[in-house]
Amino acid sequence: MSEIKVNSIKGVAASAAAITVNNTDGTCTANITNNLSNRNLIINGAMQVAQRGTSNTTNGYGTVDRYYMGYSGTDEAPTQSQIDIGTSDTPYTLGFRKAFRVTNGNQTSGAGAADYIFMNYSIEAQDLANSGWNYTSSSSNITLSFWIRSSVAQNFFLQFHTRDGTERVYTFETGALTADTWTKVTKTFPGSSLITIDNDNGQGAIITMNYFFGQNYTNSDGSAASNVWRSYGDSVKSADQTTTWYTTNDATLDLVGFQLEVGSVATDFEHRSFAQELKLCERYFEKSYNHSVVPGTATDAGLVMWLANRNPGLPHVSLRFKTSKRANPTVTIYNTNVADSNTLRDKDASANLTPAVNRLGTEGGTVYTSTSVALGNFLAYHYTAESEL
Repeated sequence: MSEIKVNSIKGVAASAAAITVNNTDGTCTANITNNLSNRNLIINGAMQVAQRGTSNTTNGYGTVDRYYMGYSGTDEAPTQSQIDIGTSDTPYTLGFRKAFRVTNGNQTSGAGAADYIFMNYSIEAQDLANSGWNYTSSSSNITLSFWIRSSVAQNFFLQFHTRDGTERVYTFETGALTADTWTKVTKTFPGSSLITIDNDNGQGAIITMNYFFGQNYTNSDGSAASNVWRSYGDSVKSADQTTTWYTTNDATLDLVGFQLEVGSVATDFEHRSFAQELKLCERYFEKSYNHSVVPGTATDAGLVMWLANRNPGLPHVSLRFKTSKRANPTVTIYNTNVADSNTLRDKDASANLTPAVNRLGTEGGTVYTSTSVALGNFLAYHYTAESEL
């Protein structure tokens, strides 16, 4: 009987082996680029779910679920939005239909030292701790991949920042992007003996996209070198950044296809159904409104309603969440008849009442009003429940 003894099998022009063989026990590891399930640690990587709306200038979560836009020092607020991908764009041919966009405002005073615009994606610690990544070993890897398009040609910086224990950060670069051209970026991070990730529901790591950080947050003395693990410091994000995107009025930057997976190879993007992504997003944010309706809109569609059940007394009702929350959430109550009003509605008396929420847990709580209501009146409200990292 014949046999072939090898350490690995590699393509002629490939930089990584397709199959590696353990010399001791004969087992092998294969880098397979088909659509294996349950490997992407990023939720809503295809930017499908946008429960809060499709365009906003808010400093925080405002559009695409799980993606946080922060800014300060700007002359005009940037806009975050969920956009449609054109049929001629490369990501469209790969099954993507939406993207996350940040549009720069008009920064008439230029690039100030304290100015910044960024995007954060926070990863729950226990998802990383149980992912199979041996993060304390420099021989164990995790790989991030995504598609990016900038309206101006330049290089951008990103960080992978672990949050538990002694915080560590790994800065890397997109490389020079061609204006208005989709580019796929892939980055593999090794583990480090100094990394700590707790097995809990806290913030395990943050992926940050630096649209721009002024010189209060950057330097070029080597302390913010790319492609190495270093101690985290809020004033040292990266080397000094190119200002072109930030000083170009209405410049845009688009992102889609975020995937974080264990190993040193970026496999094909794991497309999940809209229903799957929505359910995963609801662990951190849910609403009673239809998906396309922005919270605070005056509408009866999807409302929560109950009959006043005490006379005399204050009416109470149980609120049960659609999805278990990461932690006890912040619940906001909205009126069904008045836009952007933190009240609930007595439908029979055509009156707005002040709401309160108590007994909150990860599964629900109690909603009530401190106003006496006639027995049997219909009371109605909408809600949002948020437990973001």
